[in-house]
Amino acid sequence: MSDGRAFQDGYPEDVAHCYGCGRLNEAGIQLKSYWDGDETVARYTPRPEHTAIPGYVYGGLVASLIDCHGTGSAAAAGSRVAGVDEASEPLLRYVTASLQVDYLAPTPMGVELEVRGVIEQVRGRKVVVEETVSAGDAVVARGRVVAVQMPQTMTPAEEPVETRRR
Repeated sequence: MSDGRAFQDGYPEDVAHCYGCGRLNEAGIQLKSYWDGDETVARYTPRPEHTAIPGYVYGGLVASLIDCHGTGSAAAAGSRVAGVDEASEPLLRYVTASLQVDYLAPTPMGVELEVRGVIEQVRGRKVVVEETVSAGDAVVARGRVVAVQMPQTMTPAEEPVETRRR
């Protein structure tokens, strides 16, 4: 397991508000991803509000975990290739260009989910991440994220209203 900070903790403050992985979104999932050897890993236990039908997780949560773990993995891999010091500098921020999710089995509630990623490609501003989501020993979903480095036009001009109110 990684000794360093979570990838998402390396996002610059002005772009750390994502519902799935933003450390500044108190109502969000706040997914945390790390290096685990050559792979990336995140763990998350669904909350009651993530129920699809009693006993099972809403598929949108599974897609969100794949999405946010994929962009976090892309930020870490892209930053590593660019020579960014992952331990102390802000990571390059990536956004989703393509998200593919294949559901393989119903995802049970009450079980910690593990999301694992493998960096398939880092080329220019694009990173491709292949992922699995497991509940215990069962792989319940597979996914693929194509992430691109966030365009400068997406950088907020000012602090979001929600954080100014605190």
